[in-house]
Amino acid sequence: MSSRKDIAVVTGGAGFIGSHMVDVLLERGYVVRVVDNLTGGRKSNLAHLETCDELTCHWQDIRELDPASAIFSGAKFVFHFAGIGDIVPSIEKPIEYMDVNVQGTVRVLECARAAGVAKFVYAASSSCYGLAATPTAEDHPISPQYPYALSKYQGEQTAFHWHKVYGLPVNSICIFNAYGPRVRTTGVYGAVFGVFFKQKLAGKPFTIVGDGTQSRDFIYVTDIARAFLAAAETPIVGERFNVGAGNPQAINHLAKLLGGDTVYVPKRPGEPDCTWANIEKITSQLAWKPTVSFEEGVAIMLKDIRLWNDAPLWDPASIEKATQTWFRYLGTRSD
Repeated sequence: MSSRKDIAVVTGGAGFIGSHMVDVLLERGYVVRVVDNLTGGRKSNLAHLETCDELTCHWQDIRELDPASAIFSGAKFVFHFAGIGDIVPSIEKPIEYMDVNVQGTVRVLECARAAGVAKFVYAASSSCYGLAATPTAEDHPISPQYPYALSKYQGEQTAFHWHKVYGLPVNSICIFNAYGPRVRTTGVYGAVFGVFFKQKLAGKPFTIVGDGTQSRDFIYVTDIARAFLAAAETPIVGERFNVGAGNPQAINHLAKLLGGDTVYVPKRPGEPDCTWANIEKITSQLAWKPTVSFEEGVAIMLKDIRLWNDAPLWDPASIEKATQTWFRYLGTRSD
């Protein structure tokens, strides 16, 4: 009997979700190869694995990958997380977003096709649904509100096109609101956890958008990684699966869990009042379900709150300045 281990490639493997994907794969006995240009990822996200013989890292841009790249040779699965996120930068730099998230995906798809992988799993974004009816199922109409959402959707459509034309086995995991350890701590204004945690450390009030009753379907990162593995190991191909907790949480509730004063800033156009994943498809077809409650997940993150010491400290004035582009372009549309 052969003792050869299966190989998995994780693009964006030094990033938030990608690094947890690496953890899950190593725990399951896979040999893992990471591709990351460290624009958003950090080597520290993999520091606990530095002595692992089953992990190799390639610090390069996905747009520079060659279909004959040895990185993908012999790989069974490819998990594609690499890309750039955030709303405001995508409005300001749409060419870069389309280049990385669409053309970069083409490069990875071609590498996977040349390697003859058994499954390519794409990390899609629930932002493609726009201001959606809830709970949101996979067949909901697509309505991207900004270039980031559009680029992620077009990347997903490209992956499914490679499945249709070239027979590449593809599934897509449409991620709702991911949170958990290693979530980004620095950079542009955006993710609520990074904003709130730094404000808590500084003894400043939490800046809540709108009235705080808006809710998000927060899904813990290790549950997401398990969903990706399930989408790879299933014989099912050519499908999108929503991944959320199916249990939206109000931003006011998050602020209450963290404990502290609050201040409210203007509601932003193009943001839904509620995100809520219909997860019936993935629970029935892949036997996956979320296992970490929101309260448990927040408590785990609070244990490491000091990791946010170097994160930017946001207040109403700096948020107003940082989101000017958002209001300029998204606040003047008739739709």
